[in-house]
Amino acid sequence: MKISFRHQAIQRKNSDVCVVTEHPIDDEIIDFAVVKVTGRYPYARYATNKKCKEIVYVHDGTGKVSVDGKEYSISAGDVVLIDPGEKFYWEGENLNLFISCTPAFTIEQHQIID
Repeated sequence: MKISFRHQAIQRKNSDVCVVTEHPIDDEIIDFAVVKVTGRYPYARYATNKKCKEIVYVHDGTGKVSVDGKEYSISAGDVVLIDPGEKFYWEGENLNLFISCTPAFTIEQHQIID
């Protein structure tokens, strides 16, 4: 068993509208983070993850996600699965997302693309 206590969380500001709180569990296969989106992330263009699948649970708030050019309205209770290489962006007022990646997310494999 592995556990990440609240005081071990690491906060990273991806942009003015996207704050990520990572909960390190020292596992290469899977991870967990809480993401707060208060606008569009990325501001322009798209994000992609070269290696990991992201499963995203919308904890609260409303907004939209665009994946490979197709937009979807999302709200609390929805789940989104993004495959490696898919282009996406998030947009919301107070969107709180619970995200788990497999293999575990690394900042090096995350890219902003056209």
